[in-house]
Amino acid sequence: FFDPLGFAEKADENTMKRYREAELTHGRVSMLAVIGFLVGEKVEGSSFLFDASIKGPAISHLGQVPEGFWAILLIAIGATEQFRAEKGWVDPSEVPVDQPGLLK
Repeated sequence: FFDPLGFAEKADENTMKRYREAELTHGRVSMLAVIGFLVGEKVEGSSFLFDASIKGPAISHLGQVPEGFWAILLIAIGATEQFRAEKGWVDPSEVPVDQPGLLK
């Protein structure tokens, strides 16, 4: 694996699993953020969300979103993170990626 700064030299197996999980989580969040930013630019004023009241460049959309949305988003993210934390590390061979319709 690629470790130019040597973080893995002092890490035990559990710490390395935590590092890998954090890297995957941060990567997924950043990909979703980029998609959200691009979609926000494309559907400006024509979306069914928030009665199409959000206008202007995507960088200014954050302040225009109603406050109730943030509470719902916070609860959803909290529930997802709680599930992930309780599940813990799963060996990659046990993830049903190549088995459509099968959830373990």
